[in-house]
Amino acid sequence: MALEEKREKRPPVTPMMIEEEAALRNGSRGLPPGPWADAAGPRPRTTERHIAVHKRLVLGFAVSILALLAVTMIAVLLSVRFEECGAAADGPPRAGGNGSLSGVARQPPGAGQPLDRPEEEARGGEAAEEEEEEEEEEWQPRRELPPWARPRLPRHLRPLHYNLMLSAFMENFTFSGEVNVQLEVRNASRYIVLHAHRMHIEAVRVAEDKLAGGVRVARTFFYPQTQVFVVVLNRSLEVQRSYNLKIIYNALIENELLGFFRSSYVLHGERRFLGVTQFSPTHARKAFPCFDEPIYKATFKISIRHQATYLSLSNMPVETSVFEEDGWVTDHFSQTPLMSTYYLAWAVCNFTYRETVTKSGVVVRLYARPDAIRRGSGDYALNITRRLIEFYEDYFKVPYSLPKLDLLAVPKHPYAAMENWGLSVFVEQRILLDPSISSILYLLDVTMVIVHELCHQWFGDLVTPVWWEDVWLKEGFAHYFEFVGTDYLYPGWNMEKQRFLTDVLHEVMLLDGLASSHPVSQEVQQASDIDRVFDWIAYKKGAALIRMLASFMGHSVFQMGLQDYLTIHKYGNAARNDLWNTLSKALKRVGKSVNIQEVMDQWTLQMGYPVITILGNETTDNIIIISQERFVYDSDTKPKDPARGDNSYLWQIPLTIAVGNTSHISSEAIIWVSNKSEHHRIPALEEASWLLGNINQTGYFRVNYDIRNWKLLINQLTRNHEVISVSNRAGLIDDAFNLARAGYLPQNIPLEIMRYLSEEKDFLPWHAASRALYPLDKLLDRTENYNIFNEYILRQVASMYLKLGWPTNNLNKSLVQASYQHEELRREVIMLACSFGNKHCHQQAATLISDWISSNRNRIPLNVRDIVYCTGVSLMDEDVWEFIWMKFHSTTAVSEKKILLEALTCSDDRNLLNRLLNLSLNSEVVLDQDAIDVIIHVARNPHGRDLAWKFFREKWKILNARYGEALFMNSKLVSGVTEFLNTEGELRELKNFIKSYEGGAAVSFSRAVETVEANVRWQRLYKEELFQWLRKSLTQ
Repeated sequence: MALEEKREKRPPVTPMMIEEEAALRNGSRGLPPGPWADAAGPRPRTTERHIAVHKRLVLGFAVSILALLAVTMIAVLLSVRFEECGAAADGPPRAGGNGSLSGVARQPPGAGQPLDRPEEEARGGEAAEEEEEEEEEEWQPRRELPPWARPRLPRHLRPLHYNLMLSAFMENFTFSGEVNVQLEVRNASRYIVLHAHRMHIEAVRVAEDKLAGGVRVARTFFYPQTQVFVVVLNRSLEVQRSYNLKIIYNALIENELLGFFRSSYVLHGERRFLGVTQFSPTHARKAFPCFDEPIYKATFKISIRHQATYLSLSNMPVETSVFEEDGWVTDHFSQTPLMSTYYLAWAVCNFTYRETVTKSGVVVRLYARPDAIRRGSGDYALNITRRLIEFYEDYFKVPYSLPKLDLLAVPKHPYAAMENWGLSVFVEQRILLDPSISSILYLLDVTMVIVHELCHQWFGDLVTPVWWEDVWLKEGFAHYFEFVGTDYLYPGWNMEKQRFLTDVLHEVMLLDGLASSHPVSQEVQQASDIDRVFDWIAYKKGAALIRMLASFMGHSVFQMGLQDYLTIHKYGNAARNDLWNTLSKALKRVGKSVNIQEVMDQWTLQMGYPVITILGNETTDNIIIISQERFVYDSDTKPKDPARGDNSYLWQIPLTIAVGNTSHISSEAIIWVSNKSEHHRIPALEEASWLLGNINQTGYFRVNYDIRNWKLLINQLTRNHEVISVSNRAGLIDDAFNLARAGYLPQNIPLEIMRYLSEEKDFLPWHAASRALYPLDKLLDRTENYNIFNEYILRQVASMYLKLGWPTNNLNKSLVQASYQHEELRREVIMLACSFGNKHCHQQAATLISDWISSNRNRIPLNVRDIVYCTGVSLMDEDVWEFIWMKFHSTTAVSEKKILLEALTCSDDRNLLNRLLNLSLNSEVVLDQDAIDVIIHVARNPHGRDLAWKFFREKWKILNARYGEALFMNSKLVSGVTEFLNTEGELRELKNFIKSYEGGAAVSFSRAVETVEANVRWQRLYKEELFQWLRKSLTQ
């Protein structure tokens, strides 16, 4: 699952849990449910007649046959009855009881008549509560929680196969369903506990397979605390027997972002609706009763009944379609392979599609709004998807497992995309691309989201993590392969070797340098813990650790190990130790012996990362001292685990190191650092030589040096920067800025490094500098001496800005025709120049905006449109804001809509910013997923920071209700609004708000407090030191 710039400890594991999870992992594929056996229901008269028949056998064979036939007919008639329940979940009102769901909606697919009102429902909620209490009393003497109150489902049942039949009623946004689950009994129990949430259950029936007889249902109830539905039976289910569980239910197609929800779009002035699912991580239970944990893999047979004006999609192709005379159609989909519930999917829409086929015969379709398909907005995504499936099949040596892959572009979705097996869902602005109005940056964004989701078809769908504590096993790999896969499509872009550094490594180190961080593998005990594991630590740190692992293993051996891992665990589940063992075996095959688990457990089970310090030994030639400690931005912050201070952290670090001088750098050597401090001999270390650690920044750590070595490196960059690789030039910039921010280095060192940039012709170091300057700029942009900092940055940028100039209008050129590196460098320099107030840059932006307004023809170069829009709105009057607002509403191009909306947040007019904030919560004006970006971008504007912070506090209940369940959205919002607060007063406001607020996001607020405390601390300790150096530097 790709997220917007928005994915701790292990729970105790008993030998029984390990055995159970292994058994589930290796389970066979389930069979379709067998015929229904005898129904539940008391039949004393039947029993009496049986006895009577046996007594009268002596009267003659003919009489006995007649009696037996009579008994059989009565039994069959009685078996038609269902055991029905009427417990109501917390959520939608009862179907049919208050008119919220129509009589048609209550009919299960294929049923001729609506069901009667259940008897248990008529008894009311008090009786159900009493029964629940009675059940709980049974468990009290055992001193253990009843199975429905535990954070994980009990392990006594295993689903083998689901037969799910749905009817979608788009005119009133309801749906009805019938699910038949084939269950295997592993331990005897009279309880069936499975997930179900926000639905009304009409009827429940349990029967043994193969006509062996029914099992009477004593009672049923919901347990909202764990979002489960409990079926209590009159007798225990027998071990190693197979049973069928049948549940008939109905629910709403929600107007939200999770479960089975609705979205809409406008075509030819008419609003059209669609229904689509988002089940990851725990929302399948909102769409059908199921065992909603990744370990419970089963096969699925889906049927969807809908009006003929719509089409339906699911993970597998349509097998048959049955058309009815009343204008309805039922699509029956092929059976899936073994899979988890969270990437099951379906959609009901009236989209159109385009199609292509891979070399191996996989049919790829892209479904979208008819106007988008007609314009060809999906063609780019469709074409690269075909190529990427072929790339992954070759790289992993494991074929794509399904006959088709559909890409579905929807207007509203909580995330950038979701990797449902065979039916990947994307928000429109992450898959639709119009070459005539899309920048290289937008093309890159679309490309990488698609690469990410396709990787999940192997890492996540084919091989699924055992439990959410290791979500990084799928998200880390998908994030890493974003760069590997993009390199396959565009080999000259060097994504994995270069752009990975600034977009992943440097970014996640900012987050992981907080004391409130957490390990990449973290404890997940209950449903509320699951959401918090989907953050940048799982995604980006996971990817960075995978990249480090691939580097010290060797890429070919690493690839071989991944092929083995996928082959061994396909259609099953795997944990991190499964990966470590497979990779260790791959190393052994090439004659290397490294215990991967021993090394990587330190990186995945400990939070944070080390800073390596390399010091020259003045008393002994060629000897250096290498030490490690945990890097933390604010050393005054109390450790997350008080029993374990930062000094107790140790890592096994693959430190690559090289020696250089003015004209040459040696080949790298690797030193494994595992102690707090070590002495190492470095040959050819002369007096004028400098040391460079973490070659090409393949390791997940920072490197610090003594001041003498820093000065030598700065001198090298000034004289001949190309001796040092482009990756290490970017790494030196990022390390220096962050070491200074945390107090490990004097504040002048990073600014002195920046001076060489006037001669830097590569994009990556500029990009690293721009990203490193950004938080420093936000720390200073409301201070009285900000102009001093502003002037220094402008001086460093001026010469390169003049050299590169502005791009020409390239409306008729291919997006990738120009050199990616050169165009991205030019864009980066223009952005810095305009942001810090270069007069020529401001004039050029204003001229381009004015030309657009006067001619109504947009001739602004694609690659800098967002910069020009923002600068124009910032500098010019309210009429420009209104013009951009009008264009935002009128354009249908999703890429253009995004940058127009962000440009509106750049205004210096506080009234306009307040107006935009208030409009952001109107879903008819701003899409739900875009409202967060509006609030965050206003917070980044120094004129709007306090407005966004005030708006956030006032609207918190609304925002939390809207986004609280959506992974990453709340944490993204909390971080975006608070990360640049930096005064004592703002820190007090934040702490007071946290004391009084209601709702979740506790982890995000804890992180926010630490970030703001670090900002305040930096202002107090280092701000004046920085300004003193800047004043001195500007006067020289």
